[in-house]
Amino acid sequence: GPETSFSVPYLHKNSIRVLCNANTSERFNPAKDVSFPEINLQTGSINGFLGGPSASQRPILAFFAGGLHGYIRAILLDHWENKDQDIMVQKYLPKGVSYYEMLRKSKYCLCPSGYEVASPRVVEAIYTGCVPVLISDHYVPPFSDALNWKAFSVEVSVEDIPKLKDILMRISPTQYIRMQRRVGQIRRHFEVHSPPKRYDVFHMILHSVWLRRLNFRVHNDQ
Repeated sequence: GPETSFSVPYLHKNSIRVLCNANTSERFNPAKDVSFPEINLQTGSINGFLGGPSASQRPILAFFAGGLHGYIRAILLDHWENKDQDIMVQKYLPKGVSYYEMLRKSKYCLCPSGYEVASPRVVEAIYTGCVPVLISDHYVPPFSDALNWKAFSVEVSVEDIPKLKDILMRISPTQYIRMQRRVGQIRRHFEVHSPPKRYDVFHMILHSVWLRRLNFRVHNDQ
């Protein structure tokens, strides 16, 4: 997306870009561009993906499983892969273990950037009632002009990956319960419906584009 938009300078200058790869280090401009949530719908529908147990029914502190690509995941796996039963980090799950069931058993779902800053894990966490932990550099979360991400997620800098357990353990049970409930409250803004439903992801994207018009001016120069 970013590379394609740069190939036509006039178009890049005179458009509001809607990008999954909302990476400010790659000239994503939060004042003009829109961060698009990355959503992986394996069946083409959200049926069966939504919902999870309450905070008290989640025995795992934090969970991540995924392929090794990008420098951030390499750091995460180096520090935490199979090192701590509270921080369950591994490249691949054993055969027969459901990825989505692991999300539903976890209090926090780790969402490290891969080759790009965005990850479908953020929305997967929200769908399953797991508090997302954003581990990235230069990422602008979707709809951050309307949603207070600090109220329902945790941001961890790359340099603080070794302190990950300490950071999560310092969050009180009361604070965690509040965050987990808020994940349930904002979930509708990331849901995909056909036809779209009020306040769902389609309308949120249009709302973000509509807001950007205030910061946008067409340049006549070529």
